[in-house]
This record gives sequence, C-alpha cells and structure tokens, in this order.
Amino acid sequence: MSRTIMAYRRENGRVGVRNHVVILPLDDISNAACEAVANNIKGTMALPHSYGRLQFGEDLDLHFRTMIGTGANPNVAAVVVIGIEPEWTKVVVDGIAETGKPVTGLSIEQNGDIATVAAASRIAKDYVHWATELQREACDISELWISTKCGESDTTTGLSSCPTVGNMYDKLLPEGIYGCFGETSEITGAEHLCAERAANPEAGEKFMRIWQAYQDDVIEAHKTSDLSDSQPTKGNILGGLTTIEEKALGNLEKIGRTSRYIDALGPAEKPQMGNGLYFMDTSSAAAECVTLMAAAGYVIHTFPTGQGNVVGNPIVPVIKISGNPRTLRTMSEHIDVDVTGVLRRDMTIDQAGDALIDMIARTANGRNTAAEALGHREFVMTKLYRSA
Repeated sequence: MSRTIMAYRRENGRVGVRNHVVILPLDDISNAACEAVANNIKGTMALPHSYGRLQFGEDLDLHFRTMIGTGANPNVAAVVVIGIEPEWTKVVVDGIAETGKPVTGLSIEQNGDIATVAAASRIAKDYVHWATELQREACDISELWISTKCGESDTTTGLSSCPTVGNMYDKLLPEGIYGCFGETSEITGAEHLCAERAANPEAGEKFMRIWQAYQDDVIEAHKTSDLSDSQPTKGNILGGLTTIEEKALGNLEKIGRTSRYIDALGPAEKPQMGNGLYFMDTSSAAAECVTLMAAAGYVIHTFPTGQGNVVGNPIVPVIKISGNPRTLRTMSEHIDVDVTGVLRRDMTIDQAGDALIDMIARTANGRNTAAEALGHREFVMTKLYRSA
C-alpha cells in the first residue's frame, strides 16, 4: 500500500506532520516565564507542567527523557527551553540538539523573569520566522510513527473502534511504520495473551516482567480494592464493562490479528529495534499515556473511545474513533472517524481500517483533528515517586 503524504522532513531524517515552535519549561517554576513568551510571540506554544524540582534517580531520568523526547519529536520545528537553573536546562537542550533542530536554553536564576522572557521572546520570534518558511514535501505514509491508546471504553470499543486500529496496524506495519501500544494495568486479565503476541520470547518475557512489576510495585502496594477503584473506571462500568478482564480483551484488539510487537519499552523510551510494533509501559490515564508516546517520537496518535473521551495533546494530533451511536449523537464534535456502521453491520472491520488509514493520511497532510480544533492540549508528565 503506497500512499504519499505531505509532511516535514526534519534534520535527522524523521518525518513530522506538524510544525510547532515550543517554549518548554524544564520545571514547574519556569511555567510562568514560558507562558509569557508564548503570549508575546504568536505561533509559539508553551507546555506548562507540574514537575522538575528535586527529582532524583529513575524518576529524574524519566523527567529528562520526557522533556528531551518532547522537544525532539518530529512535529516540533524548534525549541526554547527555560529552567530555573542552567545545569539541568543544558541537559535537555543538549539532548534535543542531537536531532539537529534549532534549540536554545535560558535560565532564570540570576537573571529574573523579565530579562529571561525578553531574551527568550527574541529567540522565539526568529524561530517562528524560520519555521514558517519550512515547506512540506512528499513522503510515504510508511515513514510515520503511529501510537494508540483507548479511553472511556465500553462494549462498543472492543467490537468496533479498537479492532479498527488493529486492522490499520495489520495493514501499515508490514509497509514499514512504527507502532506503539501500552496501558500496562489495563492488560490485566489478558496479560498471557499479550505475552503470546510478542514476536520473540525475549520481548514476551520483557513484557511480563514490566506487567508483573506494575502489579507488585504499584497496584498491590497501594490498592484499596480491585485496581484501586479505577479499573474498570466508572465510565467503563456505565458502558457495560463489568470487569478488567473484559476491558483488557477489548484493549488488545488494537494490535490486530497478525501484528506482533518486537520489544517492550520503558515510559517515554525511544524504540531502538527498527520499524515495527512496540509495547510501552504506561499508565492507562489518557493524557499521561499520550504524552509518553509523543516523547518517544510518535507523531500521530489513534484513540478509540466508546463513551467519549476528549483528550488531546499539544504536539501530536489525536485521532478519535468511535463505534458508539449515542456518542456520535451527543459528542460528534470530538470524533474524527465514525465506525458505528460496524455495529449496524453495514461496515466491515476491513472498511473501518481503511477509513482510519484515510484519516491518518488527511491528518498527516494538515487536517486538524477534533481535539486540535477544540483546543485540547493536555500535557501530563508521569512521576514515579515523591521528590526529595
């Protein structure tokens, strides 16, 4: 399946489908300065978040990985990084600079907000001029990195919208795309089936170690009842999913019938084994999961929903797919791909998969997703434990 898209070829050869100039705060206390720059310079985007101070060990590594990965994402043309201190700011700047894209770091300490905002605004303005002259070029759809996560699932999700994503992967993974799925706790009850879908024993064993560690160190260590009253969610239960096992079986429909994952990644970890499908250790919370996958380099996210989830992402377009007729009636402004025909039996899963591939191409070519048009820019960092 050869399909040409018009996308941005970045300095490291990767293909991006958006062209953002990002003002990236290293830490929570730099949010105000970044937002001031974004207010001054139109065409830029600040990404405020809640962390970055007194983190250490594995938690700090994840913070840096997410920050660097966000700035390095091919949907980002250029980055201004602002932090309170210069040392940690430089770590992020140096990591982003490895892609070859323009990036500058500034620190507020011993400069203050006003001077920092003024200097950053001048740099950001130059970056906007440069980025807005970049031209899209013809690329093959096989060069895209496409991630997936479902949200507000119900009985229709496992029957229609999740299999739609699976059909897309079955068709595009052999063509050369990178794929990614996650939601570690949400595979509970189907973990043995997920392990069997690994392309090799090593990947399956790695997945099981990740899943078991999540069970032991997170769920069992802190639960109040079954999965801490959160799996299934109240929305899942309202939609007819009464157990996590039911939810897990629908979740796994997203990886299709023939696709097999070749490696299991840590949160925000960039894939290293070439094109193919990857599992990523993530929360099942929508904004956290999409943020981690964007930081790993994925440029389009496919999002099946039953009851209706409104999440978006600042740098990655999130394509919503739903097969729930009520959701299409009550929340149609949030849905990009209508697969309700699957439940009416006037659309096959194969046709639904083709409709999703067509929407992926249209999105890559510049069509705003529903979440983008509605201003959903949820950027939520994952934190592993308390700060020092």
